[in-house]
Amino acid sequence: MTDIEITAGLVRDLLRDQHPDLAGLAIREVPGGWGNQMWRIGDELAVRVQRMDPTPELQLKERQWLPVLAPLLPLPVPTPLRCGEPSERYPKHWTVMTWVPGEPLDHSSISRSTHAADALAGFLRALHVEAPAEAPISSEFGTPLKACADGFDHFFDAVVPGGVADEVKAIWDDAVAAPEWQGPPMWVHGDLHPANAVVSDGTLAGIVDFGALCAGDPAWDLAAAWVLLPAGAASRFFGTYAHADQAAIRRARGLAAMKSLFLMLMGQNGDRGLPGGKPHWRPVGRAALERVLNGL
Repeated sequence: MTDIEITAGLVRDLLRDQHPDLAGLAIREVPGGWGNQMWRIGDELAVRVQRMDPTPELQLKERQWLPVLAPLLPLPVPTPLRCGEPSERYPKHWTVMTWVPGEPLDHSSISRSTHAADALAGFLRALHVEAPAEAPISSEFGTPLKACADGFDHFFDAVVPGGVADEVKAIWDDAVAAPEWQGPPMWVHGDLHPANAVVSDGTLAGIVDFGALCAGDPAWDLAAAWVLLPAGAASRFFGTYAHADQAAIRRARGLAAMKSLFLMLMGQNGDRGLPGGKPHWRPVGRAALERVLNGL
């Protein structure tokens, strides 16, 4: 953690020091962000500044792997173009990346649900290929569901609405009981939630924040059928994706329940004024949970 306030002036000074040809571009703060802070520079670029993340691992991972994956993906993703190294002016990493136009889904909505379902399915079919042996492995994402049982219990105890508690728990228990992923470790975004999905013209227009990128169970991303898409679109998504068996769908639905509860907890923390809380995530998470309860 650093006590240095990240301002437009600091970003301009960092650019002037290390990438002076970009220092004259307009600089605008992108609201939100916790582990990293985003600043737009000009119309086509952004600076991702390490803030609360205790290590540079996530940024360094994006620098290494996004240039490899981006050309394979049918939706825009932020692609690292230049590196910003720790200095006396700012002792953490920062990266100049391409800007993905649109609005984050947690501040917008999807109105073209069929198009969005097809776009998400196409994106994940392209991403979910066997990862190389040197791909990162995570203890938090892409794992068997049993490994995150404590996390689910924490979210469940904190925010689950009493009237649906038994049903939510049954969905999770069924997901944990489903056969585990038996294929090779696949590339997984890992952290698909509404703040990491970009919307334009009423449909999905990009995916951002690949800090959780890892090799593992693709069901972690398939949970987005409920977490990102409007009600009734999950069936269309799985039909277009076409590579998920019933075990994967069961795991994905349980993970979607957990992710929905996480969003609700972050919203509750925001209501209480706790650091990192996002008040507007509470209704977003509750709506996602309703979609999970409604199934396909």
